[in-house]
Amino acid sequence: MGLEERTQSERPHARADWRQMLAVGTIASALGIALAFVIDWFPPAASKEAGPVDTLWHVLLIFSIPIFVGVTVVVGFAILRFRMRPGEENLDGPPIHGNTRLEVVWTAIPAIILVGLCTYSFVVLEDVEAVSGKPVEVRVVGEQFAWTYFVDQNGKEVASNDLHLPVGRQVRFTLQSKDVLHDFWVPAFRIKKDAVPGIDVKYTVTPSKVGTYPVVCAELCGLGHAVMRSSVTVEPQDKYEAWLANVGKPAATPTGGGGGGETDGKAIFTSAQTNCGTCHTLADAGTKGTIGPDLDDVLADKDEAFIKESIVDPNKVIADGYQSGVMPPNYGQTLQPAQIDALAKYLSEVTKGG
Repeated sequence: MGLEERTQSERPHARADWRQMLAVGTIASALGIALAFVIDWFPPAASKEAGPVDTLWHVLLIFSIPIFVGVTVVVGFAILRFRMRPGEENLDGPPIHGNTRLEVVWTAIPAIILVGLCTYSFVVLEDVEAVSGKPVEVRVVGEQFAWTYFVDQNGKEVASNDLHLPVGRQVRFTLQSKDVLHDFWVPAFRIKKDAVPGIDVKYTVTPSKVGTYPVVCAELCGLGHAVMRSSVTVEPQDKYEAWLANVGKPAATPTGGGGGGETDGKAIFTSAQTNCGTCHTLADAGTKGTIGPDLDDVLADKDEAFIKESIVDPNKVIADGYQSGVMPPNYGQTLQPAQIDALAKYLSEVTKGG
């Protein structure tokens, strides 16, 4: 009796039909690919570059799902068919000899697929990074834990906490970091790159859909990483030019909620420019953030000068139970003195209980 016949007679279950594995793998791969196309992996696209990036994503899924399923099916059949059963503890498996043809095939095919996908990815990267004409230039500076945008206003660079972009025009970002690695990412644009200390990192994008989209840091950068958020508003050219003309100027807002005068402190507190309510609880503003201290408590006995200093230099005095380095340190740069004064006055008034 030959070795294979003896093994089959001693362990009749230790057999796997390649046709069964192929059938299971084919069905599972088809279902996996179909499911992958049904899932909304990303938010609605809002840039010209999003189309090629989404197509690349689906191409990668079409190739990677069958490979993953194939390996899983083989391992699964091996566990199911060739596992040791009671009474087989002392049986040896048959000796396994190499199969040169099979080894060449399973080495060559993945190599061909890998080279093809890398080539396709490189072509897409070159396409989405191509600069055409004269793009809108925006310098983005990351620091723990805030984004600051620098735009050109009549030949002078002006800072802002929020960003507006014209629809249909290419934008070139220059990413910089003051401290650690950050990652500037607008999910709706699909493109993201690291902001590296000491290096100018550039990439281009062409917004294609009017709307307001979140900006996040996609690189773990410290305790306040989760609150390192901002927004970008894509709008028609005329509205963009109107915003650009007023960047850095105090906003004329209705009086109310403390702060008084031309600039409304409550409006600044609740605006997307500062996002104070994301981190702080303040009854008058209806915010319930818990990342930072409850302002109704910690500011109850503080005067306006102290509050103003805390806005500009948030790490000078830290409330008990909270960490330093979490509150954005750039409000002194991105808010006008009148805005800071109005915000400090508002907080001083509404936290004293009338």
